[in-house]
Amino acid sequence: MRILIIDDDVKLCQSLSYKLKKEGFSVDICHNGEDGLYLAFQNAHDLILLDRMLPSMSGTMLLSKLRESGSTTPVILVTALGEINDRVQGLDTGADDYLVKPIAYEELMARIRCISRRPRKIEIMQHITCGDVTFHTLEKVLYRDSLSCSLSKKEGELMEVFLRNPNRVLPRMLLLVKVWGPDAEIEDGNLDNYIHFLRRRLGTVKSSLTIKTIRGIGYRLEV
Repeated sequence: MRILIIDDDVKLCQSLSYKLKKEGFSVDICHNGEDGLYLAFQNAHDLILLDRMLPSMSGTMLLSKLRESGSTTPVILVTALGEINDRVQGLDTGADDYLVKPIAYEELMARIRCISRRPRKIEIMQHITCGDVTFHTLEKVLYRDSLSCSLSKKEGELMEVFLRNPNRVLPRMLLLVKVWGPDAEIEDGNLDNYIHFLRRRLGTVKSSLTIKTIRGIGYRLEV
């Protein structure tokens, strides 16, 4: 089970991450609303622990945007705001559960177990169309008109991230975490190699899409 923690309390995140990993969970951490929303949109997590008060975007705004997108990823709001109206607003916005800080870890685990027992609708988008190309996410095949090109597993995962985020600058670290995971030991230069492979794949199907290097930051798929 992979859990995303979105909270600006660094010490709390570190403590929860340590304890959850000891229980066998995979954990990703984010400390602000905008980056948290981006990670949540990737639909790569089985559960999100979300603080209400975040820099750049509130937790309730993030949750509202996530639900508007159609995501059904379970969300537990974890916050210091514990009045009845706060709880009602959070649950009405789309939270699956609500915990008030300070957190009792045993209670958090009980709520995680409860959510994990619930059946979840599987969200699979088999085709992504962006610009002049269509990508089959299961078969890892890129199409443009009558032209097609097969991608490796990692190439496909990286291509999917770009196609879901056209014209957006994607930091290198974000790409590494998304495709290889937060604990993977991969040399930074390997990402450049995969970007080169993706550019060749786009060229193979004669796409007008380009992956531009943003020096010192990352890459952007230009449509």
